[in-house]
Amino acid sequence: MNVFITGGAGFIGSRLASKLNAQGHQITVLDTLSPQIHGENPMFPVGLESVARCVVGDVCDRTLVANLVQGQDVIVHLAAETGTGQSMYAIQQYEHVNISGTAVLLDVLVNGGLGSVRKLVVASSRAVYGEGQYHCAAHGTVYPMARKSDAMSVGQFEPVCPFCNAAAAVEPTREDAPFRPSSFYGLTKQVQEQMVLMFATALKIDGVALRYQNVYGPGQSLSNPYTGLLAVFSNLVRQRRDINIFEDGEESRDFVYIDDVIDATAACIADGVKGISAFNVGSGVRTSVADVAKAVIAYFGADTKVTVSGDFRVGDIRHNVADIAAIRSAAGFNPKWSFEDGLRQFLDWAISHSAVDAGFDRSMKELADRGLLGARAVAAAQKDR
Repeated sequence: MNVFITGGAGFIGSRLASKLNAQGHQITVLDTLSPQIHGENPMFPVGLESVARCVVGDVCDRTLVANLVQGQDVIVHLAAETGTGQSMYAIQQYEHVNISGTAVLLDVLVNGGLGSVRKLVVASSRAVYGEGQYHCAAHGTVYPMARKSDAMSVGQFEPVCPFCNAAAAVEPTREDAPFRPSSFYGLTKQVQEQMVLMFATALKIDGVALRYQNVYGPGQSLSNPYTGLLAVFSNLVRQRRDINIFEDGEESRDFVYIDDVIDATAACIADGVKGISAFNVGSGVRTSVADVAKAVIAYFGADTKVTVSGDFRVGDIRHNVADIAAIRSAAGFNPKWSFEDGLRQFLDWAISHSAVDAGFDRSMKELADRGLLGARAVAAAQKDR
């Protein structure tokens, strides 16, 4: 097949291009090579130009996109701004890339003609769920609302039942959970997903939305302070700096290794997955942030000081863990990597690269200046001015 990947020079896209090329497909990649993701001297990842036709450009450039979709069989739409915290103030930028960029792509297909395109695959996110799925002893499966700053400022971090305000226990979130994004990033991914699946239905082609969980592994950006908890922690430890863990450290994420993500995505690109579908892509296992910090520190044998501060970011969710039964059934996907093994692979790779000052302190100050950090975090940021 001919496969067009927007955002194809990124962490997921570049590896997907290599895998698809190895399967015999012809790949075209479009990417802006954003300095925030690719560093001060952005260029295509080493080896990508040997497996794909690589084009520097903006997904919002209608003329360019119209030219590149010609002759394509599958479009994989990965181009997006990412980062929960940054999305809460870089509002116009996230809207422009994530929503307007998707609109440009779909407008080209609707008004310029589909040609040979028969499938659209879009990178969605677990952020579309917000807090996701929980269990209340009195009300069964429930979907809590976004947590309130007033409660978190006094250490009440766990979501509660939306009906009785009782404690609720996290469950793996299924794809039929309602959309309840708690960040603008999550909202843009919801809109992206719904746009792609709506127009795939209207155009009578296959459409797949992949709700990625927390993707990590060798090759992820070490210089982007807005995404990648593992990258942030590994940089801080190697710079002999302290780690400030937000909330109480028990917040958790479903970390899914990059190789598993690529396998899942390639399986959904293949002809066997038909119709209109949305799938979780995760490991099905959650790991606490405190445990992540301990594991990173242990790997480096460091004496890093860890402070569990009670600070919090507006828009963050408490837990996430994916129910992956649907993609297992439809595409035969089974994650192969445990978090322990994947983390070792990531850190083995990271240690071969210099630790960088990725601007994490600056990103925290940007949030503090806009009232998007908890009170204690704001005080700490103001101290550093």
